[in-house]
Amino acid sequence: MGLLSVKALPDQVKQYLIITGNYWAFTLTDGALRMLVVLYFHQLGYSAFNIAMLFLFYEIFGVITNLVGGWLGAKLGLNKTMNIGLGLQVVALAMLTVSADMLTVTYVMAAQALSGIAKDLNKMSAKSSIKLLVPDSAQGKLYQWVALLTGSKNALKGVGFFLGGVLLSLFEFRGAIIIMMTLLFIVWVLSLVFLKDDLNSKETSPECSTSKPENAAIKFTQLFSKSKAINVLSAARLFLFGARDVWFVVALPVFLATHFGWDHWWVGTFMASWVIAYGVVQSFAPYFTGKKQGKVPTGRAAFLWASYLTLIPGLIALALYFNFYIQSSLIIGLLIFGAVFAINSSLHSYLIVSYARHKGVSLDVGFYYMANAMGRLTGTVLSGWVYQYHGLQACLWISSAMLLVATLLSLALPKSR
Repeated sequence: MGLLSVKALPDQVKQYLIITGNYWAFTLTDGALRMLVVLYFHQLGYSAFNIAMLFLFYEIFGVITNLVGGWLGAKLGLNKTMNIGLGLQVVALAMLTVSADMLTVTYVMAAQALSGIAKDLNKMSAKSSIKLLVPDSAQGKLYQWVALLTGSKNALKGVGFFLGGVLLSLFEFRGAIIIMMTLLFIVWVLSLVFLKDDLNSKETSPECSTSKPENAAIKFTQLFSKSKAINVLSAARLFLFGARDVWFVVALPVFLATHFGWDHWWVGTFMASWVIAYGVVQSFAPYFTGKKQGKVPTGRAAFLWASYLTLIPGLIALALYFNFYIQSSLIIGLLIFGAVFAINSSLHSYLIVSYARHKGVSLDVGFYYMANAMGRLTGTVLSGWVYQYHGLQACLWISSAMLLVATLLSLALPKSR
């Protein structure tokens, strides 16, 4: 049952499973690296805004990579883009093993730029491949596997947050980076050995087996040629993820460390637990959105769940303003936000794969995740700047405003498939 029931050649399934394993391994290092950078540079006395700037190139190059990566995936094959991503992450980690006096803001930003490129090559490769393994008629199966991949990835990212806090406490910054680099290097070598045949390098339509391979005819200008549904969903995704990161990426861990006095272990463990729970909810999102009734979500579901989410940051901000059990309100509010956000994210991830063309899936998915990266970039920069000058309450109000925009955009999504 599950993936084995998908009508695909055994070799294709094996290749996809290797890609998924690579994606998981990469995700662990990505989550750990983010927590290491935030906590280590906060410990060194960097302001919240300066910490946010360390991730600026990470997010900027994520935008560029998602745009160009879809084109590269169609040209080179998704396995090649996956291996390139793993290799670049090893290089990015190696750059951070230098002595502490060389870890300037500019230098760390450059290393983070490579890491941003690497991450989005991996994400685009893994998610694009699902579309080609599941028949277009099996939308319920498609939603289930998108939710499982996305949810498991985010759960592992949460483990990575915990791992980052633990490694920093036990081995300090340089030792933690060396350990992660070594383990990921082993994964990369294994991938180079076993990931031999390019999964969907030709991206041919299953209905048109005699069609010309896409990589022989794909044009760069096709990156911007999208359907209305994909354009609207991409815009909604931008505001959705901007709304999360405007208070979660920098503002929240710094707030926990400064206002609650939590040490690295506590901050890392809490952030990790949140992301793990978030990933688990994502995996089960189909059960909250109609799977039991045999339904798959439409644009209306995206609108409804976004509208629910819009209220939560504002309620947390009000609790902070009125000094109403601040610690409990923040933690409980964050847990509720995470659960509802997870369902929103899973819905979006299914819809983009569903809307994407069979011939050109990596282009459509890459364009969509470019918008995702734009949202993260906007949220990350605002998280540091707004928190430093206006505090966590302002970050939360901006989050609600961005979610309102995402909700209104979702009204324009197709109400049926």
